[in-house]
Amino acid sequence: MDDDVILTAAPSPARRFLALGILGGLGALVLWMAAAAPDLSAGGRLVLGVLGLGALGMAGWLRAATRTRLVLTCEALSEEGGEILAPLAAISRSERGPFAAKPSAGFVLRLNRAVGPVAWRPGLWWRLGRRVGVGGVVAGAEARALSEAVAAAVAARGPTT
Repeated sequence: MDDDVILTAAPSPARRFLALGILGGLGALVLWMAAAAPDLSAGGRLVLGVLGLGALGMAGWLRAATRTRLVLTCEALSEEGGEILAPLAAISRSERGPFAAKPSAGFVLRLNRAVGPVAWRPGLWWRLGRRVGVGGVVAGAEARALSEAVAAAVAARGPTT
């Protein structure tokens, strides 16, 4: 159903590469410290090893999560694969000001009601209660256009009770 697609936003390759490089580099550095530090106790090596593997795991999770793009349709904001972030009927407003608790170069959607369980796609979006954050590795211009399109759709819908 590509007929009702209003706008799409894909992760920026440069931002994705930078995020993966930082997380992967952090994991490799911490693992190297765990292996190479001469005066580190066994417990310290274990803690650093777990932290390094955790950072590498997060890099893998980020890599998988940012392979998709976000799609705004007449019905909802969703992932390309079908995961619905928020139906348009549940969105009350879009916030992208400097003091909004939002992802990097992104925006936050305030919802009328919780629309699903807590969910997180590192670098792309998160959903927590009545808020959905979009951004991170999405280019700022695409995130701004998506935010404005959502705001226009909400304004066209009119107030909800």
